[in-house]
Amino acid sequence: MVKKIAALTYVWLILFLMYLPIFLLIVFSFIDTRVVGVIGTDDTFTLDLYRRLFINERAMTAVLNTFLVAIVSSTIATVLGTLGGIGIFYMKQKAKGLFETFTQIPVINAEIVMALSLAVLLVFFGINVGFATLVLGHVVLTVAFVYLSVKPKLQQMDPSMYEAALDLGATPMKALTRVIFPEIFPGVIAGFVLAFTLSLDDFIITSFLRPASGFETLSTYVEAQLRVGIPREIRALTTLIFLFAVGILIVNFVLTGKGDKKKIASIAHR
Repeated sequence: MVKKIAALTYVWLILFLMYLPIFLLIVFSFIDTRVVGVIGTDDTFTLDLYRRLFINERAMTAVLNTFLVAIVSSTIATVLGTLGGIGIFYMKQKAKGLFETFTQIPVINAEIVMALSLAVLLVFFGINVGFATLVLGHVVLTVAFVYLSVKPKLQQMDPSMYEAALDLGATPMKALTRVIFPEIFPGVIAGFVLAFTLSLDDFIITSFLRPASGFETLSTYVEAQLRVGIPREIRALTTLIFLFAVGILIVNFVLTGKGDKKKIASIAHR
């Protein structure tokens, strides 16, 4: 009993220390004070920081650019990571081990190495940086994480299901979409969410591969503002991003939870 209480206390303490700065920033997104953590006698509850955020054209443009890059890159990474995961799953054992080793490299590799390597590669082939190169960099960054999200769902699946579907007259595409994909759908959703969040706050690859014509994402915008002083409305922006991330996690939990419940129900029915 004492060990259980000590373990719970330790977990809650770690969570408190992790989320305290975020909650502090959320509170001060409703207080237009000059310094976070200091409340003057004239400071009251206000939504003025949110109003100023939405009229800040540069910040809004950075938000739109960030979400555009994140949606496009995470969609491509999800397709490639899912198809790659299925392909590796049905490989022979030796080839599977080799390819699984290669998929681990982007995960453990330093991001600065990846960004610099892509930049050098573009220079070598004479390709100018632009939106396409930025998306490419984010896909390279996130595709391995999609594969790692899909892989456990593939391992939980009966590997003979695909061959059984073919024997029953299904085409390879129909067997893929009607048999394999429903089984791994929760992993696909989890991979997309992970790729999206990784792309959303990436700075290193973005700073190397973004278009040179003033294209800004949230990370590069905030970094640029550090030199002149971060506007107070960034507190409101940070709060909205945090709430958006929480919303994504809730949606992901609901979708993956429904998939797992259906699978459990079908097993119990059998």
